[in-house]
Amino acid sequence: MDNLSYGFNPYINEDSKILILGSFPSVISRKNGFYYGNPQNRFWKIIAEIFNEDLPSTIEQKKQLCKKHKLALWDIIIESNVKGSSDKKVNESSFKIADISQLLQSYKISKIICNGNLAFSLFIKNFGTNYNVIKLPSTSSANVKFDKSLWEKVLIEN
Repeated sequence: MDNLSYGFNPYINEDSKILILGSFPSVISRKNGFYYGNPQNRFWKIIAEIFNEDLPSTIEQKKQLCKKHKLALWDIIIESNVKGSSDKKVNESSFKIADISQLLQSYKISKIICNGNLAFSLFIKNFGTNYNVIKLPSTSSANVKFDKSLWEKVLIEN
């Protein structure tokens, strides 16, 4: 495939309980080298607010925030020839799905949160409904209908 781009390895540790599953890293995230690297994406702001933490600015601070709150990060698409950052530009014939079932066998994940519609629909299509999987509104700045209270409810109810 031309212009193949690769996502990130999962960020996970032995204590992780919640897997937050995105679709595929944006161009800016890939350039910055970690999940939700576009400062316009609401993800880190929302996570910091929900857990009453300082907004992380470095990759190490983001990892520590996730570790402290038992969060794992991954994307359902691990390689793609998508141009740009929009989920609408993802062509199913141009990507490879992450081996999430293997990850779930190796770690004690009790809940999967899908960050947006594409991550959720691809998860259900490829892995079925035998998991505790929850679709939440995308934290992307392109999502004008974002509702922080839904994220808060799902993350706090542990």
